[in-house]
Amino acid sequence: MVAAVSVAPGWDHPRAAAAARILVEVGTERGMTVGACLAGSGLRAEDLVAPGFQLEAGQELTVARNLIRALGDSPGLGTEAGRRYTIASLGIWGYAILSSPTLREVLRLGVRYAELSFAFIQPVLEESGAEVAVVFDDEQIPADVRDFFVERELAKIAHLLPVAVDPRHRVRIETRFTGPRAAALAAVLGDVSLRSGAPRHRIVVQRTALDASLPHADPIAVRELEAQCLRTLEARRARRGVAAHVRSLVLAELDTGPTMARIADYLHIDARTLRRRLRAEGTTYRELVDEVRAAIADELLAAGLTLADVARRLGYHDAAGFSRAYRRWTGTAPGRSRR
Repeated sequence: MVAAVSVAPGWDHPRAAAAARILVEVGTERGMTVGACLAGSGLRAEDLVAPGFQLEAGQELTVARNLIRALGDSPGLGTEAGRRYTIASLGIWGYAILSSPTLREVLRLGVRYAELSFAFIQPVLEESGAEVAVVFDDEQIPADVRDFFVERELAKIAHLLPVAVDPRHRVRIETRFTGPRAAALAAVLGDVSLRSGAPRHRIVVQRTALDASLPHADPIAVRELEAQCLRTLEARRARRGVAAHVRSLVLAELDTGPTMARIADYLHIDARTLRRRLRAEGTTYRELVDEVRAAIADELLAAGLTLADVARRLGYHDAAGFSRAYRRWTGTAPGRSRR
């Protein structure tokens, strides 16, 4: 059995750099610089191509927000990112799904090891009558990037389904989206049908198709690949303490001035418990927030943003408040750091 998922939001887990790299590709093809795509994320261009490099979900959220700030949350932006995925970009998890003997196994592995994917949605398997569905629960995704990430996920699934699943097994995608965003998805669906304006985002298959064999089935390979998925998942969880969760969540909420109470709510614990767990790891909430803000401030100042812009990105009301905080962190003025 897989150990219980941490109390952090379902999307708060380390991930490979492929998804962030794809976001940068989309941004640069639309006129952004690599620096503008990565601003405030703590990532460097070389990180995205370093073998084995892992980043935090909060860093990927920052890259997505940079794209949305520069390009607008226009329908089709998430689809453009989603259609660039390949089985290889999904790593071991993707190859396990590709090697699955049946659609039933595809759904089981997809849901059970979703933490190894780049998804911000939380997949939930539902069975009802003649149909089986994977529901994309998006409630935990920050509201300002929710539609973008759901659109990206639906487009990714639609793009990769024909690779893993025989087209004869009819699959339907349902989405709450309507209008241009639904139209952008429909343009990449191919033989997969789309129902827009639905109550929830779902992938729906007929129960009769669950046990039909798939074109790339390899029962021996899938057992070994699932074992690797399990080992990878357990190793990631064992290495990650509460402080790492807090850093990721603070980064994800940085421009809103995250409070300890808000982060504790995200973790489904009270502030007193969070304070105690951080103390056991040798740190405090204030130290973690200052650490994240100081690192991101230096990066944004080096990129040439004004003090007012940096203050806003870090959740301060004005440049003066940010300057006082920066002097407390570093002992010097932010203007000197920029020079």
